Amino acid sequence: MATPPQKLADSLDALKMLQERGLVAIRAKDLSRVHRERLQKNGFLQEVMKGWYIPSRPDGTAGESTAWYASFWAFAGAYLHERFDRDWALSPEQSLSLHVGNQTVPKQLVVRASKARNHPTPLPHGTSLLDIRASLPEGRDVDVKENLRLFSLPAALIASSPAYFQHNPTDARAALASIRNASEILSKLLDGGHSTIAGRLAGAFRNIGRDRIADDILSAMRAAGYTVREDDPFETKINIALPNREVSPYASRIRLIWHAMRGPIIDRFPKSPGRPNDLDAYMKRAQEAYVTDAYHSLSIEGYRVNPELIERVRSGTWNPDLDEKDREHRDALAARGYWLAFQAVQKSLSRVLHGENPGKIADEDHGTWYQEMFSPSVTAGLLRPADLAGYRDGQVYIRRSMHVPLNREAVVDTMPVFFDMLAQETEPAVRVVLGHFVFVYIHPYMDGNGRMGRFLMNVMLAAGGYPWTVIPVQQRAPYMAALEQASVAQNIVPFADFLAQLVRDGQRGKPVATVPQS
Repeated sequence: MATPPQKLADSLDALKMLQERGLVAIRAKDLSRVHRERLQKNGFLQEVMKGWYIPSRPDGTAGESTAWYASFWAFAGAYLHERFDRDWALSPEQSLSLHVGNQTVPKQLVVRASKARNHPTPLPHGTSLLDIRASLPEGRDVDVKENLRLFSLPAALIASSPAYFQHNPTDARAALASIRNASEILSKLLDGGHSTIAGRLAGAFRNIGRDRIADDILSAMRAAGYTVREDDPFETKINIALPNREVSPYASRIRLIWHAMRGPIIDRFPKSPGRPNDLDAYMKRAQEAYVTDAYHSLSIEGYRVNPELIERVRSGTWNPDLDEKDREHRDALAARGYWLAFQAVQKSLSRVLHGENPGKIADEDHGTWYQEMFSPSVTAGLLRPADLAGYRDGQVYIRRSMHVPLNREAVVDTMPVFFDMLAQETEPAVRVVLGHFVFVYIHPYMDGNGRMGRFLMNVMLAAGGYPWTVIPVQQRAPYMAALEQASVAQNIVPFADFLAQLVRDGQRGKPVATVPQS
């Protein structure tokens, strides 16, 4: 039997009061049994374990993971504080990953606590929490970030296992690059007599080109009477120069991701045919792709559009007063914004085809694409004009993804680096694949990141002489799965293969995306 609206409203008010207090992990005692059961029945509350809940959306499908992944870190912090008070810390390895902005939800979160049971606690969607009885960092070596107790960066580097450097090389190198001077880590190495760890860290610093820090560690330890053998814990060398004065670990991480993923892309992507000779013909084909491109790109994002609606917004005959019918109005606004953005992208495309640096063009123009995409929503009063001002000012989550995009402060640090890498890149295939992937990995806007990423991809394709390429909505599942592999497992191969096949099909004239008849 349906819940009477007033009773449901009362329960939602109770939930709202908890959320206004900043609670994400809700204990059974925080709500009356009546409110709790009513909210669960109507999809506004989801059980995590006995006695613990998180807010959820009633429009989510049964078993959907989005609410859990979006709540994971806040839930973990609240739950661990309830269990252990302040007598706990995340593992040094997990601490390092969080320090450098990797908020990917782990399959198993390892926590140290003096009262741990050395026992796993099952959590939703195949995740778990393992509390182990192990040494905790001293008070000065604890960093508290968003209610999570972490080993400080120097303490985590010392306490992390050698395997971490092999299995998480990008995070480990980004963490090492955040150390500016050997003094930040030497006192702990000397006080603890950590000669083996000192040798490992010296080798790790030399691996990323920080020879001065490596030498200072070795000389100080030897001067104190310790025998130290330098040992590089990484399996591979890198030939990328990380700027010594770059203060953001997030920026270093983007540089390292780019470097690590270049090789597999070059090996798998079709060779660039070079800039097209007939620029007008290329531009004409790109314009002709509009209806197909709009239909599939908007459909991938969940909008319900058809060729008739797309043509109406293109021709200007769409009337928002006539179309204001709930979802159709929303879809029409999205379609109108897509048309305006598409025209702005065509101007960027022309500049790239005339030989300008595609990375610089994308840097200069992408804000205009975004503004055009959402200007109809501002006109309709659904967004504020300030929403078009720039990058997001809050946290964003990706539906069903274990990847949690960077926080808003990190976006400001990483976007200039992303465009620098794009502008400096010499391989057209790398610009195509990483132009799309790294953009959506950072997720700089509250909405529209997928559409923007596909526009960016096509501008990079044009720079390499590849055809304008549409990602079909019918291939949404493998497309999203490939992006998830790149984001969570740092494996770019499935995404490179996915785009490479679409490009090859386009080069052969094979229609990879069609539009249904109205």
